[in-house]
Amino acid sequence: MSTQASMRAMSSVVPVPMRLLALVLGSLWLAAAPAHAALFEDEEARRAILELRQRVDATRQAFDKQAIDLSKLTDENAQLRRSLLDLQGQIDSVRSDLARQRGLDEQLQRDVADLQRKQKDLTQGVEDRLKKIEPTKVTVDGQEFTADPTETRDYEAALATFRKGDFPGAQTGFFEFVKRYPQSGYGPSALFWLGNAQYATRAYKEAVANFRQMLSLAPTHPRAAEAALSIANCQVELKDTKAARKTLEDLIKVYPQSEAAVAAKDRLGKIKS
Repeated sequence: MSTQASMRAMSSVVPVPMRLLALVLGSLWLAAAPAHAALFEDEEARRAILELRQRVDATRQAFDKQAIDLSKLTDENAQLRRSLLDLQGQIDSVRSDLARQRGLDEQLQRDVADLQRKQKDLTQGVEDRLKKIEPTKVTVDGQEFTADPTETRDYEAALATFRKGDFPGAQTGFFEFVKRYPQSGYGPSALFWLGNAQYATRAYKEAVANFRQMLSLAPTHPRAAEAALSIANCQVELKDTKAARKTLEDLIKVYPQSEAAVAAKDRLGKIKS
């Protein structure tokens, strides 16, 4: 039933005062209907606003969370960069240390090489000095013996003088040698060459004395037979043919297989004639 029909029914039944009350109530109901509709609309708007506000809050929270996460990531990224920079610094420091260590190793190797070279030079120097003072084995005229370097030097110097034809100089050199080194293994050879130098300078008597001294010291010396033949030559020069024949005969008996013995036989034949 509609509202107007209801009011007409009420007016036909209800007395006037009551009818007036019904009219008032009806008017109030009619006035309340739009208000109720507006109230309903306000509730819907309020709910929409609340939902929108909730969405905004959620969105804001999401943005805030993203901002926090982004800030956190930014901080972590900055920390990572700092860590990378620290690590790079450590790497550079290690490289620097390695380069410095490599340099130290290279310097150490150079120092060791220098020390080894100096040690080698020092050792060589010591060996050279020892060679100059330590006796060494030498072989002269088939005779092996030990001699000091100074002996070898002086003997070879005198012999070089003789070979140059400087017989007076050689005579002096060998004479000084025999005097300076009376026990030298070079002694017999030095006396032999001294006698030859004296023979060359016509010092025949001195030559005979030195040849005989040689034979006395080393009768088996490879040049002993030559020394005996030289004695005979000196005696011939001194016009002592009797002594010369005796020397040649003894030479042939003592050294029969020597070349000097062959020469002695020839010389002896000439002296007899």
